[in-house]
Amino acid sequence: MPIRTSLQASAGLGCVAALLAHTIAAIPLAHGQQSGAPGSNISVEASQQVFATLCALDAAGFDADVSTLAQMPGRLALRDDLLKMHGPATEALRAFYRDHALAQPSETLSRYITFALVAGPPPKFLFQRDRELLPPDVLAIEGFQEILANFYAEARLGARWTSIEPEYNRAIARDQPPLRRIVTVTNAYLRELLKPSPRTFTVYVEPLVGNRINFRNFGDHYSIVIGTGPDIPITDIQHAYLHFMLDTLPLRYRKEVDGKKTLLEIAARAPRLPVEYQTDFIAFADECLIKAVELRLRKMTPQQLEVALAANDRSGFIMVRPFVRQLQKFEKAEPAMTYYFPDMIAGIDVHAEKERAEKIQFAPNEPEPAAEEADPAAKAETSELDRWLADGDRQIAAQDVPAATAAFEKILEKYPDEPRAVYGLAVASVLAKDADRAKSLFTSLVYAPGGAPKVARAGENAADPTITAWSHVYLGRIYDLEDERELALIEYRAALAVDGAPEAARVAAERGAESGYQPRSREGNSSPQKP
Repeated sequence: MPIRTSLQASAGLGCVAALLAHTIAAIPLAHGQQSGAPGSNISVEASQQVFATLCALDAAGFDADVSTLAQMPGRLALRDDLLKMHGPATEALRAFYRDHALAQPSETLSRYITFALVAGPPPKFLFQRDRELLPPDVLAIEGFQEILANFYAEARLGARWTSIEPEYNRAIARDQPPLRRIVTVTNAYLRELLKPSPRTFTVYVEPLVGNRINFRNFGDHYSIVIGTGPDIPITDIQHAYLHFMLDTLPLRYRKEVDGKKTLLEIAARAPRLPVEYQTDFIAFADECLIKAVELRLRKMTPQQLEVALAANDRSGFIMVRPFVRQLQKFEKAEPAMTYYFPDMIAGIDVHAEKERAEKIQFAPNEPEPAAEEADPAAKAETSELDRWLADGDRQIAAQDVPAATAAFEKILEKYPDEPRAVYGLAVASVLAKDADRAKSLFTSLVYAPGGAPKVARAGENAADPTITAWSHVYLGRIYDLEDERELALIEYRAALAVDGAPEAARVAAERGAESGYQPRSREGNSSPQKP
């Protein structure tokens, strides 16, 4: 069974402020709910099918982006083991992979991701639909199912999954809040009530996909597979979620939408318009609607909005502009999008839009730089900080203590008191067996001078629950090693009291509170060792 964390969002039809508050209150998070259970149709998961498929690609030599494994040292070690494997099933896998590899790694990966999303659970990976209903990507690698089943047994992936599962749980916990925000904000804007239904939206976490985003929908089931790098692909997840929320509307009102079909005659001339939209007006209108909603959700200035609309026009998405106009009216109305959509379609003046579109100079089929919507200096600074933090995390994963220490100290020189850098340096100090420095750094993350617990002041963001919880756990372990059991218990209990703490931190805190820290138990590569 996949690991599953469920989210449910609910929204009324009144004012947006009340709707937002109601939606936040109605998004429970709970482990272990089954697919199709009431309220569990939106989730973050780790799939054993995706895991096994990517393990097979590892063994076959797929060019994975291992930089995304900084927070998952066990998964990185597993990749190294798989690359060294030998055996009849492994060699058959490698031969199959060579025979079916495409020129672009992303295209090769795409086929196997599609396979993983329609395959059943291990160890057989039997398809969940009839062969004639399988996607073309899966038919292109026909025979992989048996190859994977044999490799799964030879590589003992079932046992390996059990050992690596906690790292996936941590990644899932990290991705819960962003998905919660996307669901909350989107449903509030659309004024939609998300009811339990057979339709599902799933974010699958798999580090080996790196920065290659894979979005699929098979009927009522929508899936997006993301990596575990430092930057969560919020924009891609939101785009996929908008498809989940809005795809049914152009189909439900096909007759009304088809009344605007002549606009595609002009849009199809744009060299940049993707081929899948050039002859499918329903898909084209749907994509334009989603792009329009994205622009409205971004709260752009009029100047920024015009730049974005002009870019969409040049790329052939000429219906984005009229949809934005209709959305501005929708924002002042009362009905939910489900009921308002026919009015939006009716409000689009085909004759006027055709006249406008005829004057557009479509861009050539080469990418152009995206318009900057934020301050360039701030964006560059954020990007630099993220790169440096990722580098430090990689050194931690590689157990290179001097390099990790230097990386985080460099960050703190330019970004004093950056919590992620302080935490990274504290973990590096643990690896260096420098208990005094580690204790000082972890303490600074969770306690103010004088010893009072840190509390966010008005206008400040709340502390990262992952950093806070693990800092308390590490402090508890250090106190245990110093035979300060009462102080250790205080820290473990503080970790358990952190709202939003990841499950792995809670488990570590519970173990510490119950029986004390046991350094010889090998709980993980980053566990504190006795100085």
